This record gives sequence, structure tokens and C-alpha cells, in this order.
Amino acid sequence: MTTTARPGGDGDAGRDRTVPWFPDATVLGYPRIGANRELKKAVEAFWAGRSELDDLLAALESLRRETRGRLARLGLPPGDGSIPGDFSAYDHVLDAATTLGAVPERFADLVAEDGTVDLPGYFTLARGDGERAPLELTKWFDSNYHYLVPEIGPDTPLRYGDDRLIFKFLEAAADGVTTRPVIVGPVTFLLLSKPAAGAPAGFHPLDRLDDAVAAYADQLRALGVAGAPWLQLDEPALVSDAWDVPRARVLAAAERAYGALAGELGRPERPALFVSAGYGPLGDALPVLARSAVEAVGLDLVRGPLPPAAELATLARKVVVAGVVDGRNVWRTDLDAALGVLERLRAGIGEGARVAVATSTSLLHVPHDAAREKHLSRELRGWLAFADQKVEEVLLLADAVAGGREAVATRLAEAAAARRARRAHPGVRRAGVRERLAALTDAAFARAPYPERRAAQEARLGLPALPTTTIGSFPQTAEIRRARAALRRGTMSEAEYRQAMRAEIEQVVRLQERLGLDVLVHGEAERNDMVQYFAELLDGFAATEHGWVQSYGSRCTRPAILWGDVARRGPMTVEWTGHAASLTDRPVKGMLTGPVTILAWSFVRDDQPPGETALQVALALRDEIADLEAAGIGIVQVDEPALRELLPLRAAERQDYLDWSVRAFRLATSGAPAHTQIHTHLCYSEFGAILGAIDRLDADVTSIEAARSRMEVLADIRRAGFGRQIGPGVYDIHSPRVPSVDELKELLATAVAAVPPGQLWVNPDCGLKTRGYEEVTAALEHLVAAAHAVRATLPAPERGEISTLS
Repeated sequence: MTTTARPGGDGDAGRDRTVPWFPDATVLGYPRIGANRELKKAVEAFWAGRSELDDLLAALESLRRETRGRLARLGLPPGDGSIPGDFSAYDHVLDAATTLGAVPERFADLVAEDGTVDLPGYFTLARGDGERAPLELTKWFDSNYHYLVPEIGPDTPLRYGDDRLIFKFLEAAADGVTTRPVIVGPVTFLLLSKPAAGAPAGFHPLDRLDDAVAAYADQLRALGVAGAPWLQLDEPALVSDAWDVPRARVLAAAERAYGALAGELGRPERPALFVSAGYGPLGDALPVLARSAVEAVGLDLVRGPLPPAAELATLARKVVVAGVVDGRNVWRTDLDAALGVLERLRAGIGEGARVAVATSTSLLHVPHDAAREKHLSRELRGWLAFADQKVEEVLLLADAVAGGREAVATRLAEAAAARRARRAHPGVRRAGVRERLAALTDAAFARAPYPERRAAQEARLGLPALPTTTIGSFPQTAEIRRARAALRRGTMSEAEYRQAMRAEIEQVVRLQERLGLDVLVHGEAERNDMVQYFAELLDGFAATEHGWVQSYGSRCTRPAILWGDVARRGPMTVEWTGHAASLTDRPVKGMLTGPVTILAWSFVRDDQPPGETALQVALALRDEIADLEAAGIGIVQVDEPALRELLPLRAAERQDYLDWSVRAFRLATSGAPAHTQIHTHLCYSEFGAILGAIDRLDADVTSIEAARSRMEVLADIRRAGFGRQIGPGVYDIHSPRVPSVDELKELLATAVAAVPPGQLWVNPDCGLKTRGYEEVTAALEHLVAAAHAVRATLPAPERGEISTLS
């Protein structure tokens, strides 16, 4: 399908000819990993030394070419800038940092004299080396994508020094494709950054706005010389009020930045500027962009409502890029509703409205192609739209805008029929699940008081001060993956597979005993993924075969599809945890994924409030905890690493989210007796804003990511007076480096200085499945040694059993 009319179907009639033509239909970005995870395979082969740099560069070029070709085959015209040039070898925020030469002092040797950072150096920033810690990793807004946090100080270089954007534009042009380069905008870049080590008190990266804007201006001039007609500047920071600077300062920064970039730089000295701000409504930032000289403004009309007519009228001289196709979920678009939004948008802007149809965000959050999921039922497949189908929906809507609904009437009818079939499916609403939820009382959400629980748990467990443990998973070896693949192919029987997993669990238990860990785990050998594993055992979910999405760098996940009411078929973890417990006298943790994280890391049904869905998942987990307790398991960890991730970007919406999140966790865990210790785990997010909610979870032990940020979260914990036990991670598992004993002792000493040692646990930041056994064994040896060393420095009454601690 192709489109030929001008934006909004108006042709050139009434156009302000100072605004260049923008394509009728576009997407804000496309999955970067490749349909068969080509990015992951090429990058990891290079890291492992199985390929040379030239091999990697050739593989990346091939992947970029294939992506451009695929988008053209789907119908985006190759010559008009509708194809985004948003490819990244690891992370788009890291791309912006290296483009600007914003490299921390500890990595200064990676920067060449001309300000560039080569690809091996780029990966070093992401992964660290030797004693140099990598850039911190955290979540991209309220998504499960992780970005690398730039470190900006008063003296950090900020200058245009890397032509990667131009290189990719010219590479595409040589193939006959005019792309639209994409980069993180200056305001978002600085707000996503953190102050560099040694920055003076009160410094904020936004203090460097003028320097950053000057560097961006140099890049715009270079793109103008290269012939780029448009540049997409992603500014999702404008939709959030969660920053540590006043909202007024954020808006003033946007006004200053785009006054300089769009107002002071004229065309054709620079490309036309398209400022995109997905992930929510622009709100009070919309008038700022409307007043500026940027040529196009993107609106997320999936997460945000249509702005009032008075505000829309201020956009009359711009191209409005209408994000009406959801870039973050996998359900088919309600095309009739989307067309209604587009019609009201054009009417609100007024005569001569120039409206382009787009996705609400980049499509990096969704898999490539639903048509490949042949093992899903044809009915379920008909409800889905992955990236390729979303491109087709954008084009269809653009054709409807240009030619009227009659031009696409058949397609509209097909889409409406699929939505009706979905609503009518018997698995979407299950009477038993809904009746059980309706019968719950307040007692289902409360446990015994914490002091009573702690005394009972100390008597049962008898652990030393600073007890050591891991977060749950151990390395997923090639042997494990081969066994899982053989089971899928039918060349290994179910009985043989279970025996292989039981043998792997025994090896993990014996390793932990040799290392001297105090609380053991079974290692999760049987789990393909911490959400997918449960999704495959719960009604209401479907698992994909090719539905990979990028989590960070080369790390990919396959989110489950949560399409109906959720119910547990039977015990899901008891066999494996019970086997581990039978092999040792030490406590073994049962490992579950919490209801909020199961929602966050799945593609969730959009036909009811998420809080209702979370309670359904929580009921299933509540039953699983009861079965683990019956099997003699005295510690159960219910992981909620995504709790902070889903926090709404606007303050006014947060309390409702936190209320239902806490309620779901407590429903899952409050059936446990006082002597069963409930743990939870949170990772790779900033927790200060939600410590109150974390406290309300009422977990006995909370482990959190803290190593990359050098225990920054402890200041918030100390201020909040967190009263239960806490395990700030000391080993960063997202880097291949092995921390030394001294480094871990230093982190633990920082923790002991901030939190009473009787409340502290010692653990890694996260699960170990992505690491290899050699580095894991060495790191855990160092972790245990550091814990013993710091334990020995405590006053004598505090070195024994936890039961002796105040």
C-alpha cells in the first residue's frame, strides 16, 4: 500500500510553502535488533572474539540495509523521509552522548583527537573494563527498555564530534533511500543525564544547555550540508514532570533550545525539524513548541487526549504528526476510533491543516511481524499488530485521511470484525476468576505485624548478620539451552528434560554451598524467562516464538501476550524449589515473578484497567506461595523489578498506580504465615520517588539495584527510615567485569554506615542468567569474602544470628 496525497490530503492548496513537505505516513522508529536478532548475534560474536571489527561493521550495515528495504516493501516511500534513520548498535542515548563527545573523565582515553569514539570504545562505555565501571543503566521513561545514563559535569566536553548520523544518512542515500535521521533532543538528553563525579553541589546537567545546543547546532549544519531534508529530535522528557528540576525550568529550556536551533538557524542551512514527544501528552509544553520555529510537532494521541481546539489552532502553520497507532502494545488499532481522532484533529487545527499519520512512539518496543507466529491460533493472531502490521495500519489510516473512509472500507470492516471476535472469546472473561476477586475482604491484603513476623522468621531461619544470597537465576548455559531446544523439537522426552534440569539444579546448589552463601536458590535452569515461564503455565496468556524485543544493548526478551482472564492450572515452581531444598540443610528461596512485573513485561490486554488484571495474576501467585509453604519452603521471593518502571510520568496519575500495584503485591503475599519470610527484588530504576510504596509492599526483605550508582539509593533509604530488611546490590551483573573484594567491602561499608547492619543483606544487583560461570563464581567468591570481612568488623553482639540483633 502506498500513499500519494500531501499531508491531510490537501495537496499544495493553501500550504505555507516555508514548511517543507512531510510524508503522509511514517513511524517514529523501528525495531533495531533484526527479525532474527541479527544485532545480538553480530555484537556478541565480536565481544566473544569470534569475529573481527570489520565483520561486525559489515553485519551492522547489512542490518540497516535490510531494515530500510523492509520498510519500503511495507509501503513507506523510500524517497520522502518517511523511513526513520534510527538504528543504534547498542543504545540511542549512548549514541547522543558519543555524538556530543560527552564521555566521563575515566574514559577520556577512548576519545580520539577529533572527538570521535570508535565502536570498541563505544562498547566499553556500555560495558566497562578492568576497574572502570560502565555508564549506569536505567529505564527509558515508563518502558522496559534500558538506556545508558550520560555523566555530565561543568567541564564535560560537549561538542559535535561524531558524524555517525550523517554517515548513516549518506549510506542510505547511496542505496536510493532518503531517511529521516533521528537523535535524542537536547533537553531530554540533559534531563536523562546525571551529574558527573566531582560535580559541585547544586550542579545539574541542564546547566550545560547552551553548550549542548551549540553542539546540536553544529550537527544540524552538517546535516544540512549532507542534504537531509528532515531531522527528528525525540523530546519525551517534555511529557513528564518527574524531573529533579522545576517544570518551569524544563519548559524554559525547551523554549531556549528550539529558539536557537529552529529560530536562529535558517533553512537550508539546517534540515527541517520534527520534534517528537511520545509516551504521553505534551500538556503545557505544547504551546512552547507551537511558538517555536520547528516545522513539525509530534503528538502521542494514544497515551494522551486530543489537545483543546484553542491549542490545536496554534499549530496551523506546522505539520502535526499524529501518533494514533500504539507503538508500545501489540493489539490491532481501533481504526474507526483512530480516524475519528484524526478528523477531529484536522478540524481543530483549521483550514489547511497539515496532518501526518504516525505511531505514538518508536516501534522498538514491539516485535517485528505477527504473521510469523504460526503456532498461535489464527484467531489470536488476528487480534495482533506487531511492528510490520503497525506500519500497514499507519498507511491505511493515511489513505483514509486522503481518500475518505470509503477508499478503505473493506479493511476497516475486517479490523472491526477482529475486535468483535476478541471481545466475544470465552477466555476473555472467566466467571470463576471474577467471582473469587469479588469475594475478597480486607483481610486478604494484610499480614501479621512485622515485629511478630521477624521474631518467627529468626527462630525458623537462624541466619548470621549480613546474610549472603543471590537474586535467583544462575547462568543459562549452552547445555541448558540445548536441552530446552531438544524438548521443543521432540528429540528429548519430558522425563529426560526434567532429569537434566534436576541435575543442573544440584550443581547450582553444590556450587552455592562451596561458595558459602547463606541462603540458596535453585538457579531457575528450567525457566526460559522470568515472565514467559509463568505465562506458559497460566491461562489467559500466550507465548510467542519470534516476538523478540530489545531490553538493552544486545539483550532481548520475548514478552508474553496477556489476552484474557488469568487462572493457575496447578503448581508452577514447587517441584524445582522442593528438589533444591531436599539437597541441602541451608534455607532455599522459592522464586516467583510479581504481578506488576508480569504485567510490565507482557503485552497486556487493553480492554480493562491494569489494576484488575494485576489482581488476577496476584491470586494465582497467592495459591503458588501456599503450595511452596506446604512443601516446607521458608523463604519466598516475589520479584517486582518493574515496580518503578510503570510509574506514570505525570505526578497526578501516580498515586492510583501505586495503590493498585501495592494492593496486587499484598494480595499475592499476604496469605503467607508469619514464619515465612517474603522477599522482593527491584532493579535498574530510581527508587527515591516510590520508597513509600515499597514500604507499603510490606515485604520482609527488599533487595535493590545499587552497584552502578555506588549506593546512591541508601541516602533515600536513610531519610525514609525504612524499617525492614534491605539488600542493596553490590555486584553489577550487567557488566562482565568481576568486582574485587576491596571494591565490594567499600560498598558494604557504605551500606553499613547508612543502614543498621541488622537490616542488611548482601547480594548481587540482579539475577545471574546472562553471565558465565567463570565470572559468576569469582564474583560470588569475592562477595562472600567481603561480607565475612565486614561482618567481622561489627560489634560482637551483631556478628551472630540475626535473632540477636536489635
